[in-house]
Amino acid sequence: MKRCLDDVYPDAHCELDFTTPLELLVAVVLSAQTTDVRVNLVTPALFKRYRTAADYAGADRTELEEYLRSTGFYRAKANSVMGLGAALVERFGGEVPNKLEDLVTLPGVGRKTANVVLGNAFDVPGITVDTHFGRLVRRWGWTAEEDPVKVEHAVGELIPRKEWTMLSHRVIFHGRRVCHAKKPACGACPLAKDCPSYGTGPTGFDEAAKLVKGVEKDHILAMAAPR
Repeated sequence: MKRCLDDVYPDAHCELDFTTPLELLVAVVLSAQTTDVRVNLVTPALFKRYRTAADYAGADRTELEEYLRSTGFYRAKANSVMGLGAALVERFGGEVPNKLEDLVTLPGVGRKTANVVLGNAFDVPGITVDTHFGRLVRRWGWTAEEDPVKVEHAVGELIPRKEWTMLSHRVIFHGRRVCHAKKPACGACPLAKDCPSYGTGPTGFDEAAKLVKGVEKDHILAMAAPR
């Protein structure tokens, strides 16, 4: 299944736009309870206005909230981002640390966020257990664990460490494009022959094909089409 994911999504990547570790950290914090697409609409102006951790720490709350309003829960997110900036200035010289144990001490940063930042900003392998990842690996029988930290460790034992970050991207891509929570596109899934949950969604190719999303749709359908 992992080799199939490699073939289906060779170009999988973090779908949040960023150029620096700080930008990625802020974008991941903002992505809670909203989509990466929505965050990417907000961050160009935000990153132009706030360039450093000190900028976030000293932000005018009302102004910052206006930048964040469309992401939802904007007051809480403004609190998180300002607290994040202050903690980075006070404890890390304004720089984003590149160690898990340091990142998770920052306000609003858990293991999921830390692993996204480590894997994509610092090339430190990490498994990102978001809702898609957890749902799919349980659906596939890779683990029965519900707790994200236990899922992370269980899957980490199955897959070589150097491949953790790309595995995370590919599983998340598959969850967004094919293996949906309520109605997975089983009949148009390249992983179908190895999936113990095949049949959770429609198994007819034509019906399932209508459920497949994303710019990779044609490639996915070509790999899954009946021979």
